[in-house]
Amino acid sequence: MTVEPESKQDKPSRKGGLRETLFLLVSGVVVALLLQAFVFQSFWIPSESMENTLIEGDRVVVNKLHGAAERGDVVVFKGWDGKDTIKRVIAVGGDTVKCCDAQKRITVNGVPLDEKAYLHPDDFPSGDDFEKVVPEGRLWVMGDHRSASYDSRGHEEQEANGAILEDDVIGRAVAIYWPFSRAAVLSTPETFNQKFTKGD
Repeated sequence: MTVEPESKQDKPSRKGGLRETLFLLVSGVVVALLLQAFVFQSFWIPSESMENTLIEGDRVVVNKLHGAAERGDVVVFKGWDGKDTIKRVIAVGGDTVKCCDAQKRITVNGVPLDEKAYLHPDDFPSGDDFEKVVPEGRLWVMGDHRSASYDSRGHEEQEANGAILEDDVIGRAVAIYWPFSRAAVLSTPETFNQKFTKGD
């Protein structure tokens, strides 16, 4: 039995394989760039203002298609100085946010927040007393490490008493991915599942 030599047509084309590899590589890069531009983005935590939820040096993934920000969300937004900033949403448009009640708790529409789950353990709800009605289309944001956070409370002289525009929100922080030892999903604290009736 004789064996016929392979014809040139039977041999795999090196050029074809290289072309396919390059196509897949370029496609992967394009998909990654599109996801970063329109869906997910990575942010680095530069300060202690969100401890202990987020510590300096953490890297978080932000979902840019999360939709409207809600109470309890950790959001990245264009800050008062134009730089990317990360804080927690405490109250939304139409809410009355106040510090503090007789038990030294922040209230939203008269409903007290139990902030033990995220507030820095050596901190307190706020060193400053305030009572603000958040304008529609705005958000009242605060850091979890209140005494180290320059947030809505520190910008009361600005438009809307320091409440940020909803349109300035880049997205919701959904997870810590680095360092790997701190990897975690960022979920909404239980206290924000209460019913906050506006206008109380």
